[in-house]
Amino acid sequence: MKQLSRLMQLCLATSTWLILVTCSNLGPTPSPWPEQFHALLYMNITSSAHLQLSDVWYDWPKGRNVNIFQKQLGELLYDVEWNNGTSYYYTLGEGGHCQVMSFEVGIPRPDFLDGANYLGTQVTDGFLCNVWEKVDFIWYYEDVQTKRPVRWDFYDGITNHVMTFEVGAVLPDSVTQAPAYCFNQNRNAAAA
Repeated sequence: MKQLSRLMQLCLATSTWLILVTCSNLGPTPSPWPEQFHALLYMNITSSAHLQLSDVWYDWPKGRNVNIFQKQLGELLYDVEWNNGTSYYYTLGEGGHCQVMSFEVGIPRPDFLDGANYLGTQVTDGFLCNVWEKVDFIWYYEDVQTKRPVRWDFYDGITNHVMTFEVGAVLPDSVTQAPAYCFNQNRNAAAA
């Protein structure tokens, strides 16, 4: 009977220790993105020493993410990404051009940071933020108080600073339609 009692004490002690260790390693979890939002990002692309603004329109229910990039002293570039992995990169107006690309994944899910590693808190852009890292690809900074994104950095040196963040804002469908020349590319290339 004493051995059974000692065995139960050992099991209880081990279980308590595991719970404490597991709970002490848990930090806050990142808030999922709202299903629809508009954000204005200031981007620093350190690998090429370029700056640009990105007007982001995330729309999970419609399966699209639109980035309208204003390159510093350069052209306005539209990037319309769809959940099926198709992305259209194009400019408008005279001399407009288009590149259609296909990726293995579609737009990020609202909970794309699930499973990210919590790194602690850090002050960035004047905000106290919780910081996470996921698969050595993205470092994500979220305001401790408001839970809004403040900044995210990519492995390739692109730093995104969130200037505005409007939950529920939706871009009109007419703006997300790629121009006709995006769909005539293959026919024109085949005729040449």
